[in-house]
Amino acid sequence: MSSTRFTDALTRLVDALPEPDDFPSTARNRELTARVGTWLGACFLLAFLTGVWSHLAQLPDPVLPLPTRPVWLYRVTQGVHVAAGTAAVPLLLVKLWSVFPQLFRRPPAVRRAQVLDAAERLSVLVLVSSASFQLVSGLANSAQWYPWSFSFRATHFAIGWVAMGALLVHVAVKLPVIRTAWLEPQGQPAQGTVSRRTVLGVTWAAAAVAVVTTAASGVPGVRRLSVLATRTGTGPGGIPVNKTAAAAGVARAAADPAFALVVAWGDTERRLSRADLEAMPQTTATLPIACVEGWSASGVWGGVRVADLVDLVGAPTGSAVLVESLQRVGASSRSRLPGNVAADREAILALTLAGEPLSLDHGYPCRVIAPNRPGALQTKWVSRLEVRP
Repeated sequence: MSSTRFTDALTRLVDALPEPDDFPSTARNRELTARVGTWLGACFLLAFLTGVWSHLAQLPDPVLPLPTRPVWLYRVTQGVHVAAGTAAVPLLLVKLWSVFPQLFRRPPAVRRAQVLDAAERLSVLVLVSSASFQLVSGLANSAQWYPWSFSFRATHFAIGWVAMGALLVHVAVKLPVIRTAWLEPQGQPAQGTVSRRTVLGVTWAAAAVAVVTTAASGVPGVRRLSVLATRTGTGPGGIPVNKTAAAAGVARAAADPAFALVVAWGDTERRLSRADLEAMPQTTATLPIACVEGWSASGVWGGVRVADLVDLVGAPTGSAVLVESLQRVGASSRSRLPGNVAADREAILALTLAGEPLSLDHGYPCRVIAPNRPGALQTKWVSRLEVRP
């Protein structure tokens, strides 16, 4: 095909495409787009900030150790993270619907304007792609469904920066339009047509329903309304179970009467049976389990302070502690307690929950529970505590 014939065919194809004016819905206007976009941007900002906090909380050796107080801080930040991401789903869908006709906007005739138009479209493509990836992968993680081979946490964190960068560029480009839409709204559509207010009301309602039915399982009094939540809040001691002992492959080793916890510091090593641990001074603490999937629940844990076990081998107070599990593979097989966490009075090697011995699925014979920590780092079936300088 000659270049002239190809150009003519391409021109006919472009002419056959609809134009923005071919979408006459009066509900699609700059005011709707600006308002939904503003709330969508707020949700993404909340999700980004709380996501960065969650990422820092899961680093094995953070440059600046995160505080252990208040004990419920991670529970709140992760709950906000998941709620903001969930609310963003209907907001993003409505935002895309409102701007869909602009996809068919014809490029300007001036070459310089064409370059700017292409750059804007490219930035929007990056924004929509990264935002969609974040929401889809985040929802899949909440459901504990991982149909991919890459690391969710590392990839989700990296694409989060891409999405926020693209969002800032988009806001900078569209700021004059956003300002005009908020400060100089157009009139309401004619009677009998769908109004902007109606579409906005349905959008807010959809976002609220999505959050309550999927992401509010950790809120007392609202939990029963979270009919689509992946965790109900029920389980031994009122704490849900993410991974059972059978799934972790530790059921036989955890139930072995010969089990002994190893506490090590340099050349010093102590082996403690569960009976030895029960004979040590006991303490209790009311602490939440809060997981990255968004669910959380609070329980009364009893056991031995980690600081007492550090003292038992003569290690300095405030030393970091490497925690190893009977579970040999997976991200939850080990964790690290920074010095400020290990020294906290409510950092416990738990033996009981709600006054009863730990169930096998909750980490029997012993597990770590510490304040303001992601649930993935509250290691279960602990077999070794190695004190580090």
